[in-house]
Amino acid sequence: MHRKLNIPQEVYDIIIVGGGPAGLTAGIYASRARMKTLLIESFSVIGQATMTEKIENYPGIESVGGFELVNIFKKQAQNFGLECTTGTVRSIDQEKENDCLLCKTETEDKTYKALSVIVASGARPKKLNVPGEKEFLGKGISYCAICDAAFFKDKEIVVVGGGDTAVEEALYLTRFASKVTLIHRRDRLRAARILQEQISANEKVEFVWKSVVGSIEGDEKVNRVIIRDVDTAEKKEITCEGVFIFTGWHPSTDFVDGVVELGEKGNIIVDEAMKTSKNGIFACGDCTKKVLHQVVTACGDGATAAYSAQQYVEELKGIAYK
Repeated sequence: MHRKLNIPQEVYDIIIVGGGPAGLTAGIYASRARMKTLLIESFSVIGQATMTEKIENYPGIESVGGFELVNIFKKQAQNFGLECTTGTVRSIDQEKENDCLLCKTETEDKTYKALSVIVASGARPKKLNVPGEKEFLGKGISYCAICDAAFFKDKEIVVVGGGDTAVEEALYLTRFASKVTLIHRRDRLRAARILQEQISANEKVEFVWKSVVGSIEGDEKVNRVIIRDVDTAEKKEITCEGVFIFTGWHPSTDFVDGVVELGEKGNIIVDEAMKTSKNGIFACGDCTKKVLHQVVTACGDGATAAYSAQQYVEELKGIAYK
C-alpha cells in the first residue's frame, strides 16, 4: 500500500546543484526515472570541464571540446525532461513540512524545495596567495586559458603548475603566446605521459623546475614574476605579461559546511552510494572526497547519486520496488 504524502505542487523530487558532467549525468538518470528534477547551475562559476579546450580520454569520443561535451550532456538531460535554471546556491536547509522532509535550496532571490538534493557543485581553482595575485586579477592574471588566451597574442607568459590541467592549458596557450614559461615546484611534471611528451616537444615552452612564485609584480598590469628556488631560496625575476595559475582545485562546498560532513580539504564525504552524512542529501563529482578527478568518474558518480536519490524519494513516498 502506497504511503499518501501531502506534497505541494512546487516541491521537486530532486534538486541538483551544479551543471557540470556529474550534475548533468545525475539529471539524465533522474529524469529518465521520471523524478521531478530541477538542476541549478551557476554562471559565476566556470566548470573544470567547460574550461578544458580538448578532452581526449572520454570513452567513445576521440576528441571533443569541454564546452561542447557539457552541452551534449545538457541537451540529452533536457530531452528527458530535466528542468534547468541559473543561480548561485547560498545554503541548503532541511525542515519537516506536510509530513515529509524537505530540503530547501536557497539562491540569491528564490527558495526551491525538494524531497532530496544532489550536490554536484564541483571545485574552483586554487590560488597561490602571493603578493600581487589579487591586485592583478584581470590585469594579467588568469585561471582559464580558454577564456583569456586571445588577450596574450604574441606575448610572453608564465604558467604555474605541473599537473594535467597546467600542461593542457600551457599547450593551448602556445597557439597565442610567443613564449610560455612553465614553473613547477618539483623537478618533473605530474601530468599524464602523453601530455609530457607533447609539451616537451613544443619549442615555445621553457621549463623552470623546483621553483615557486614569490610575488607577481607590475605597474598597471603584470610585467614580471619573482620566483624562488625551493632548495636554495635564491630569487629570480621572469619578465612576462601574463600569469596563468593551475595549481589544483578547491571544492566548492562552503554552502554545505555544517550541513554535511566535510573532509580536511573541504570535500564532501560520501559512501559508495554517494550518500552524505545527512539523510536526503547526496553528492557527486569533484566536490566529493575521491581519488581521480576526471569527466568519466564524475559521470559515474552522478549516475550513482541519482539512483540513490531516486530510491530515497520512492521510499519516502512508499512506492519503492521491493
